[in-house]
This record gives sequence, structure tokens and C-alpha cells, in this order.
Amino acid sequence: MDVPLFNLAPNLTVSRLCLGTMTFGEQNSLPQSYRLLDQAFDAGINFFDSAEMYPVPQRAQTQGRSEEYLRRWIRERKISRDRVVVATKVSGPSGQMTWIRGGPNCLDARNISEAIDSSLQRLGMDYIDLYQIHWPDRYVPMFGETEYDPVRQFFSVSIEEQLDALGRAVDAGKIRYIGLSNETAYGVMKFLHVAEKDARYPKIISLQNSYSLLCRTFDSGMAECCHHERISLLAYSPLAMGVLSGKYFSSDGGPSDARLNLFRGRYSEGEYRYNLSRKQLKSAAMQYLNIAEKNGLHPVSLAIAFVLRHPLIASVVFGVTKSWQLQEVLNACNVELTAEIIADINRVHAKFPNPCP
Repeated sequence: MDVPLFNLAPNLTVSRLCLGTMTFGEQNSLPQSYRLLDQAFDAGINFFDSAEMYPVPQRAQTQGRSEEYLRRWIRERKISRDRVVVATKVSGPSGQMTWIRGGPNCLDARNISEAIDSSLQRLGMDYIDLYQIHWPDRYVPMFGETEYDPVRQFFSVSIEEQLDALGRAVDAGKIRYIGLSNETAYGVMKFLHVAEKDARYPKIISLQNSYSLLCRTFDSGMAECCHHERISLLAYSPLAMGVLSGKYFSSDGGPSDARLNLFRGRYSEGEYRYNLSRKQLKSAAMQYLNIAEKNGLHPVSLAIAFVLRHPLIASVVFGVTKSWQLQEVLNACNVELTAEIIADINRVHAKFPNPCP
């Protein structure tokens, strides 16, 4: 069975599985990346997601390699531009990645414009199909944080300035559509409201936030917002950084080249968000693994199939480093979760709600 398709926007049809490239150039060499891209493309995946800061963990020596590897694969395989949908992202304010425009410090017009031009150069393309703001230019609780602290708010670039810069890029033919990532319902509605007031500003078409068996926070308030405003969710981290594959529960703590082991002490966001020393997280994950075993399913296929069945999710953004992992993700397209399986999943969720927000 080929990967099903979804009409994300006019003349923008994407596969419901999207291969994330954040391991390309760090965990995956160029030949390894080519093999994964070949396998994905041959299976019907036409949607590829990157970011200017990739690969992770981010460092000056490798920054931009993921986009560059994607460019080299498309060129060497002589794939016509209209056969792939390419998404990438501009980094929000960080201050920690000084090699990206000095921080980056903010998402003003200059930073957005320079980021777009740099990504186009690395990708070797005339245009980007979907350009996303990786995280907001304002304080929001994210990457595992759950409570808003008003004291932490800082001066932020206006949404008008951000949309104006993105709109100019659309008018120049550099990007086709825009989206947000790691956003809140407030942020989504503000971007929509500002765009409605001025025809020069493009409307967002998608939101890339995390969604998985271990993180269903989207359903609490954001789902209503996206449903009424016709914003599609691109669900990232559907395997909770590999936790839902079960690989970290072996007696030896999992493969040495698994991301949470390989980059221990270097990947604070992942280690904080997916800390298996948290009892609720470990207990929930183990129970989902048990559901997969009881029903004769690979845990990866169960986790991906669960996300695919959500009516507001356009595509599932996943990352893999090995061919067999990719195959298990692809197999999820053939998995039909029964009412009994969903009932079992919801019972676990009720007992351990969102242990990886």
C-alpha cells in the first residue's frame, strides 16, 4: 500500500507521512541519508521537513547539513522539483546558537529574510513549499514546559513585522505557504487575526506541534482552534524520541547509538522532555508497549497508526536513522486500530495523561 495523500493547500498535496531530516549530517552520513530518502520516496513519501538549525544536537560545524543533504539527493537522483514537497524552518530567538545570525536574537524582518535566502541556497531551490517559524518570538512554555510564567515574557517582534517579511517572500516567489511550529492557541489565533486585517499578509496553513500516545495536549484547546480555522496539524515526535519503540526498556538501556544514549548530556531538550526516570512516563510507555504486543503489532506501527487516525492531522513528521525503522513506520499505513485497541489506549491515557507534554 502506498502512503496516502492529503491536500494541505491549493496545489500542495503531501504524503501523510513526512520524513524529518534532523538526523542527516549528524547521526546519518550522506550515504545513509540517501538510502533512507530513496526508501521513503519509493514508498510514496513526497514530503520532507528540515530546518536551518539541523541536524541536532545543533552545533556550528554541522549547521545546515540537513538541508544540504536533501539538495544533493534531489540533484543526484534527478528528481523533478514538482515531485517533492519541501518544508523548512527559521529559528526563533535563542541566544545559544551564535553561529546563526548571532544567536539568533529575534525574528525581525532582517533575520527572516536572511534565513529564507540561506535555506534556499543550501537547498539549491528557487522556492520553498512550506516555510515555518520554528518557535515563537516571545516567551511560551514549550519543549516539555506546561505552565505559563508571565514574569518570563520579553520584548518580542510584532506579528505584523513577521508576517510582512514572510509576505514579501511569498510575493517574490521564494516561499509558497507559511506555517507555525511549537505554538499555542493564542499564537495561532493572533497570526490569523493579523493576517485577516491586511491582505498583504499570508495566512498560515499548518501547525507543527508534537502529538503522540504520550502527548495529546493538542486535543485540549488547540484542536478546536485548528478545526474552525482550517489549520492542519503536522504532528512531530510521534514516537516520543524513540521511547514508544520500546528500545530504551531493554536490560542494557537500549542501543548505544540511540539518540538519548548517544547524545547524553548534549541534548537538554530531549533529555528533559523524555526523561525515563519519571515514573508516569515510564509506566505509560510500558502499557502502550503491552497493548502493541497483545494485538500482535510492532510498537512503532501502533504509535504511528494512532497519530494517523486523528482527523485534524495532515501528516506525521517522523525521524529514523535505520531502514528497518522506516519500514515499521511505513507499515503503520496498513494498520487499522480496532475499537477495542482504541479503548485500551484511552484507558492508559486516562490513567497517565500527557506524561510528555
